[in-house]
Amino acid sequence: MTPLPTASPESQGMSAERLARIDRFLHRKYVAPGLLPGAQLLVARNGAVVHHSVLGHAVLPAEGVAPRPMAEDTIVRIYSMSKPITSVAFMMLVEEGLVALDDPVHRHIPAWRDLGVYVGGGAGVPGAAGGGWLTQPVDAPMRIIDLLRHTSGLTYGFQMRTMVDAAYRSRKLEPFEIETAEGRPGLQGFVDALAQVPLEFSPGTAFNYSVSTDVLGYLIEKISGLPLADFLQQRILGPLGMVDTAFHCPDDKAERFAQCYVAHPKGGLAPLPGRSFREPTSAPSGGGGLVGTAADYLRLCECLRRGGVLDGVRLLGPKTVWLMRQNHLPGGRDLADLSKSLFSEAMYHGVGFGLGFAMTTDVARTGVAGSPGEYWWGGAASTAFWIDPVEDLSVVFLTQYMPSSQYPVRRELRTMVNAAVVDSKA
Repeated sequence: MTPLPTASPESQGMSAERLARIDRFLHRKYVAPGLLPGAQLLVARNGAVVHHSVLGHAVLPAEGVAPRPMAEDTIVRIYSMSKPITSVAFMMLVEEGLVALDDPVHRHIPAWRDLGVYVGGGAGVPGAAGGGWLTQPVDAPMRIIDLLRHTSGLTYGFQMRTMVDAAYRSRKLEPFEIETAEGRPGLQGFVDALAQVPLEFSPGTAFNYSVSTDVLGYLIEKISGLPLADFLQQRILGPLGMVDTAFHCPDDKAERFAQCYVAHPKGGLAPLPGRSFREPTSAPSGGGGLVGTAADYLRLCECLRRGGVLDGVRLLGPKTVWLMRQNHLPGGRDLADLSKSLFSEAMYHGVGFGLGFAMTTDVARTGVAGSPGEYWWGGAASTAFWIDPVEDLSVVFLTQYMPSSQYPVRRELRTMVNAAVVDSKA
């Protein structure tokens, strides 16, 4: 892997002093008080790294646990920052003519042909069709584009709003959990289980953050004939030089793997219980299962910013990248109009959704300095990235704290990094 060049902030139209004050802000407000264990901020402009800060710990000191500082090569759980990678992989298949955005999903998943929309009832309701569910037919079939833009009618169990959400929780309808369910191995078992639960709404009528990208991961396997992990490694991660990005952290990199934390009821931080990400998985989550480093993810950002190519490796054509970063929400509306989700990866007003990530449609309505067409997403452990095609900026922020809705750090970082641009191209 050829590392991205470095340059002084001033040579790229940015202020070194204003970038440095971001580090002081993160340390004073979040790291020193113990709200976040540690953090990394990586900023590139015009293809050159102008700022890389490393703060705090990857593993906090605790009884029987040796502390480890955060380092430039620390590996973290990127959770939903996996979604853009999986979406890029899927769009590679679209470019090859193997699938189209307007294909009905049931063309590729026949068991989903008769999925209905939730009306009432639930599992165990006597006399109700479909094992307890009361449903009505969809207004239009779910299409591939609905999976990419989260208008599919699928959901996440953590939403905790509806009976459908509850069914996702009780039936463990996420790849993370379903791989351990008896008789339901791999992504095929995950997709089969989804066929037993109705949709939240008719596809294309609303936005709901969901397992849609995990379904894309299954479709990548089915259409390409390769396991998802192999497809990503052969077609994206290996060629692009994302050497530490994978669906688990192997033993030979364990000393670089950060601990993820949650707030302890008695104060301070406690290790996040649950999956360790140290073992290979039979059901890789294209929506939230990858680990990686800041340097790796910056390479993906730069590839997208440059129209799908980096260091002579082309993943996508520039027209495809352009298509991905347009607002694909029905009627050109924004998330404030269409979203049913409880999520924090994007703001609502002035924000649309493309094919794999959110994007700015109206800077003034967001209330945050930025550019039209800026696109981004984040992960459950408070990680984030954004790409500004006007200012030629790529930014990656990593930490390991859940939930991501706890602190406004993403909004603060967007404000402060944009304030460091002193030679604007707008």
